[in-house]
Amino acid sequence: MYKKIIICIAIVFLVIVLDIWTQNYTKESVAEVIENLNALKENVMLEKLDLAKEQIDKTINKWDERYEHLSYYIEHNELEKVKTELVGLKANVEVKQYGEAVGDIDRSIFILEHIKQKMELQIKNIF
Repeated sequence: MYKKIIICIAIVFLVIVLDIWTQNYTKESVAEVIENLNALKENVMLEKLDLAKEQIDKTINKWDERYEHLSYYIEHNELEKVKTELVGLKANVEVKQYGEAVGDIDRSIFILEHIKQKMELQIKNIF
């Protein structure tokens, strides 16, 4: 009897620890990419093409690094939305369509915030 209770408590504890770890990793990943996107937005608005190209490459590389680990526990559909926006953003920066690029940045930030909120442990997310 006690053996089963200890096993159940250990499993619940493990689930809670893993959930806390995944939440922290998701928050850290989203914050880092959003920070890069905000820096990129400044460069795009000032029409600094060289800096914008460097920043978008840096952002895409950072997202690709984080994507591997995030894909273990987040829906691939959500992660692909971010990748799609980043690719569109890169294309718009390269053809100097800065208005469209700013829109892509804002959509990317919105999707990243949505991913972060979706992964938070809240009553509304459980049910």
